[in-house]
Amino acid sequence: MDKQARNAIDRATQRARSLLEDEFAEQLEADFDVLRSGKVATQHSPHLTPHQVYQRRKIVAVLEHRLATGMSTASAVTDYIRESAFTTLNRFVALKMLEARELVQECVSKGEESVGYREFCGMASGLPLLPGGAGYRLYIESLFDELSTEVKVLFDRRDPASVLWPRRAPFDELLAILNAQDLAGIWAEDETIGWFYQYFNSENERRRMRDESQAPRNGRELAIRNQFFTPRYVVQFLTDNTLGRIWYEMRGTDTALAERCEYMVCRPGEQFAPRSKKDPRDIRVLDPACGSGHFLLYAFDLLIMIYEEAYVDAESPASEVTGRTLAEDYTTLEALRQAIPSLVLAHNLHGVDIDPRCAQIAQLALWLRAQRAYRDFGIGRNARTPIRRSNIIIAEPLVADDQVAADFVGRLNDPELAQILKELVGSLALAGDLGLLLPLESGGVQPLAPGYEHDLLTPPKERLHEALHRFSVDPATRASIRRRLFSDDASYGLGLISIADKRYDTVLMNPPFGSGSARAKKVFDKLYPLTKNDVYAAFVERGIDLLTSRGRLGAITSRSGFFLSRFQKWREEIVLRTAPPVVFADLGNGVLDGAMVETAAYCLEADN
Repeated sequence: MDKQARNAIDRATQRARSLLEDEFAEQLEADFDVLRSGKVATQHSPHLTPHQVYQRRKIVAVLEHRLATGMSTASAVTDYIRESAFTTLNRFVALKMLEARELVQECVSKGEESVGYREFCGMASGLPLLPGGAGYRLYIESLFDELSTEVKVLFDRRDPASVLWPRRAPFDELLAILNAQDLAGIWAEDETIGWFYQYFNSENERRRMRDESQAPRNGRELAIRNQFFTPRYVVQFLTDNTLGRIWYEMRGTDTALAERCEYMVCRPGEQFAPRSKKDPRDIRVLDPACGSGHFLLYAFDLLIMIYEEAYVDAESPASEVTGRTLAEDYTTLEALRQAIPSLVLAHNLHGVDIDPRCAQIAQLALWLRAQRAYRDFGIGRNARTPIRRSNIIIAEPLVADDQVAADFVGRLNDPELAQILKELVGSLALAGDLGLLLPLESGGVQPLAPGYEHDLLTPPKERLHEALHRFSVDPATRASIRRRLFSDDASYGLGLISIADKRYDTVLMNPPFGSGSARAKKVFDKLYPLTKNDVYAAFVERGIDLLTSRGRLGAITSRSGFFLSRFQKWREEIVLRTAPPVVFADLGNGVLDGAMVETAAYCLEADN
């Protein structure tokens, strides 16, 4: 995407953010007696309707949940306004992208004159007569409900961020911003949603954070300060020389990836140790700081080719997942292609981030990529296998509301389960600051048996998993935002532990750099004594730990670690001793958009 298009997205994002945050702040104060200062009235106003009283309870519950993580009241309100604005903007950006791919009818490009809404009104002719655009809102929310069956994190209207909806004038202005002519050419591009994510936090906001504190004060600041888009050529270089190279060696060089991976480094006459073949379903890729999912999107491209080559390979081994080969599980190539997109998301691609917004962006981006694969295979919309599972996980603490947790455990009358829950709360206390840097696989919570699935997660400890599932579908939980927040936190926590328990053929990353979160400094320094001077070095150390034997790690980081004396132990005891470099590109300045850092892109191979 060229600079002109990126600048247009930047301007549109900042305008939309300002518009929505001001609108939602006004609604909170006028309707719900919640002020930006953090002051919240103890009782609701008598003018509220019963539905608004229910909405206010949800808002207050979310604010209390944030307070339990250590936020101030003002920060909790600001955070809620920001997340509501971000979710609203993302949803309409997503609808524009879905329109461009003909995955939905025209629904927002012409507002209430859009073809989809006019047809919708044909089934309910009174909708246009509802005041304040309520009929159009009903139509848009019906689209959200349909999409939430597959892209739950972004479109689920039970999310507390869905309480607020822009009033008529701000809503019309939002559509005008997104339908502007200077954005007309961006909606078919896969990376568009990533650029909206990139520009939601302005450079001024990052500068203010640095002025107020040299080190990030918490996980949110760490995420925002390190929000840098990874250029496509860097993504390709690192993925080609990790995932691509591994498959190239598994196939004894006989693979179409030799041509497809244009950045793969292959020396004339080179020799390499034989690498045992794997069923594609057993190849795992991880991005431990996944952002909007750029590495995973390109890995998806390569995995499609990997699946098709394995299918026709008579020597392809059986999968650990089913105990059978692809050819045994799918009688025709067409049947395999029907399954490939969901197989890739369920078995191959894994991502973690401490920024909750990344789950929205990455999951949407991967779902869109899956739909493109179906289209390229010639599979119509109605014939496509629904995407019910991915492995994109938010790393966040489990905030255990004492009353809700006591109710959850009390229903089971299971002391062992109570102890496991207590351990889970403790082990995840700094998950929002450290993410996958926490060595959760060494804890007392054991993983679930392979093959057990529920929604987007494969969590550990079967009884706890089953109990949480029953709790989440209980009508009382659906009616209580506090119970739902507890259930969601616990599910993500179990999902994070499940990801930490696995080992990966490929780890790809553009990790944070500089100081880590000040709140987690004591624990971070203890966990990473050799790499504590820069968080990117710790991510590389952790990534190596998560590799399979001869697995490969690809990273773009500051180049400083390869020559500064303070990184000597990292170079000698982590990199050279456990995973020596196999490919190295000294890239220098100007690679990461807006980052004042000289970079290097390199691939390491685990020496075990």
